[in-house]
Amino acid sequence: MPMIPPATSIPARQALAMSLLALLLAGCTVGPNFVKPAPAAPGDWTSWRSGDVSLRAPIDSGAQLPADWWRAFNDPVLDELERRAFAASPDLRTAALHVAQARVQRGNAAAQGLPQVNASGQVKRQRQSEYGAGTRLFDAVAGNATGTDRDALAELLGEPFTLYQTGLDASWEIDLWGKVRRSLEAADADVTRQAALLDLARLSLASDVARNYLDLRATQHKIALAREDAAALSDRADLLSARTTGGINNHFDLERQRSELQRIEAQLPALLAQEAAQANQIALLLGERSGALGDVLKPVVDAGKPILPDLALGLPSEIALRRPDIRAAEARLHAATANIGVAKADLYPSIQLGGGFSFESYRSQNLFDWASRTWSIGPSVSLPLFDGGRRKRVVQLRELEQKEAAVNYQQTVLQAWQEIDDALNAYAAEQQQNVKLIAQLESARAALDLASARYRGGIITWLDVIDSQRTRSRRPATSLRATGA
Repeated sequence: MPMIPPATSIPARQALAMSLLALLLAGCTVGPNFVKPAPAAPGDWTSWRSGDVSLRAPIDSGAQLPADWWRAFNDPVLDELERRAFAASPDLRTAALHVAQARVQRGNAAAQGLPQVNASGQVKRQRQSEYGAGTRLFDAVAGNATGTDRDALAELLGEPFTLYQTGLDASWEIDLWGKVRRSLEAADADVTRQAALLDLARLSLASDVARNYLDLRATQHKIALAREDAAALSDRADLLSARTTGGINNHFDLERQRSELQRIEAQLPALLAQEAAQANQIALLLGERSGALGDVLKPVVDAGKPILPDLALGLPSEIALRRPDIRAAEARLHAATANIGVAKADLYPSIQLGGGFSFESYRSQNLFDWASRTWSIGPSVSLPLFDGGRRKRVVQLRELEQKEAAVNYQQTVLQAWQEIDDALNAYAAEQQQNVKLIAQLESARAALDLASARYRGGIITWLDVIDSQRTRSRRPATSLRATGA
């Protein structure tokens, strides 16, 4: 008598054949491949510039601006503020959490390509219907049984019983069309984007702290000049009052002087309020309460001459690749391109390998007997036939998002060079203005020395000396501002 092969051997071979076929197809990846764009950049720092030629100051292209560029101002207070801002800034902590979230999402995307294994177990009390599907089968098989015997057997089958089940099941969807690979590619791009945004947050934070700090120092300088001017005007008004009483001057000169004094004094409250607001803004950047930096930000008696360091930016092309906003826009374009492949993979069939092994028994003492085992193994195929065009519209949506990301990248590059050009022009103008202001200050000091000497020689009156003091005090305050090119 020929040996009959087990009933499970042929299906098992079929399942193995389908699995091997699926593995051979797993190398196919649908969707467009990302091509890294080359950001447009000028060949040197004299090109792509607007404004007057006098603003095109020479720039060191052989070195790069250091990461801690604010140290070039040689201000220990600014250095301490930057350190505290990086340690406690809420904005920086939020950006860092976004990076952590993107990395977790990347782990989820990678897990999609791994087998899924689950354990299950249940105990349930149940009763079968005496006239259910099982009883119908019983009637068909035992059709010759008498009505009494049939009812007795049906009642026996319908008695409540407890069913015990426990086991494992596993499944693995083969990445036939590269859906998992594209998802992982998009997740990696999002991690890169969030890391670039973190760098952008660091740069913005450093620039905001430096800008607000320098604005605060300028405001404090204006307050000091206003008080100095008010003191000189008060002395001049007292001297004019004495001369008016003595009949040398008239009341018109005196009242005009008092009006000028009141105008200067009226400016002080607004300047003081501006100083407080700028200090509070710095405290907010550092994650501190209002007024917490009073001792740190107190006015400096002698700040010395303002320092504007020379720019060392490196090559323009390196700037374009180093700017975090351009890197973030590129990563967004990369993710959008990969998501097209994810959407296209849903248009094709999917194959999932699955299997399970469990024990099932209505007797608790026999639950783990080998005879209580159940198992299943084999692939399952899912072929999308009709969904009203939903999957195709998802592909169209992803393609439109990719085009939007490409437009955003181009706009980001253009805006970056506009910001760089504006910053370079403003920096060159600030350098030239500071040179003129320092020369003006030296001339005012020389005029005051000459006026004092002429007064000691009896050539001019003390009023002329006060006017020279006011001329020196009314010099414009320098407005050093950090530029984030």
